Amino acid sequence: MMTRDTLDRRRFLALGCAPLVLGACLPAFVPDPPPEFEAIDYASRRDGAHQIPAVNMDEIPEFLHRQVVPYTSEHPTGSIIIENENRLLYLLLENDYALRYGLSVGREGFDWTGVSTVYRKARWPTWTPPPEMIEREPHLERWKDGQPGGPENPLGARALYLLTDGRDQGYRIHGTPEWRSIGRFASSGCFRMLQQDVIDLYDRVPIGTLVVVV
Repeated sequence: MMTRDTLDRRRFLALGCAPLVLGACLPAFVPDPPPEFEAIDYASRRDGAHQIPAVNMDEIPEFLHRQVVPYTSEHPTGSIIIENENRLLYLLLENDYALRYGLSVGREGFDWTGVSTVYRKARWPTWTPPPEMIEREPHLERWKDGQPGGPENPLGARALYLLTDGRDQGYRIHGTPEWRSIGRFASSGCFRMLQQDVIDLYDRVPIGTLVVVV
C-alpha cells in the first residue's frame, strides 16, 4: 500500500533532489572578481615641464594606499564618494567595487558635506588664494594674482574643480606637494591627494562626474 508520505517522497526525488542535498539544487552565487589595475610607481618622475618628487609609501598607512575594495552604493558607476571622517575617496566601479585613494581633508571648521559635480579639469593649475585666506595668512599676498603651476604650487600636478549648489565655492580635488599631510585633517576644505594618485584619478574622471561628500 502506497502512503501519502511515499507519494510525496517520490515527487521530491522526481525533481532530481534528495532531501539531504537540497542545497545542491540551488545555483551557487559566485561574485565577480575584483578588477585589476596597473600598479602606480611613486618614484620621482617627469610630468610635462615639471619633476614630481618620489613618495615613500612606507610612511603612509596601508589603508591610504590606492586599492580596489568592495563598495556598494546607490550612486551610478563612475561617481566619486568622499568620506571625510575616514579620509578616503572612492571612485565607483562596476559590480560593487571601488577604486579607493587616501586623502587629506578639511581641518576643523573647514570640513563640509554635500553634492558637487566636476566642471573643470586642469594640469599643473594656477593657484589663487581667496581674499579671506590672504587675510588669515598675510604672507600669501604675493600670490593674490595667482601662483603659476609647479612642484611648489599647493594645487599640485592636477586639479578637479567642483561646482557646488550651482557655483564654484573654491573646493577642489587636487594634488599636493605636502605628501605627509595625506590621512590628516589639514586643508581649508579641499581634498588633497598624492601627486601620483591625483594624476591617476584625473585620467579616469570626465567633466560632469558626480561627487558626493559625506
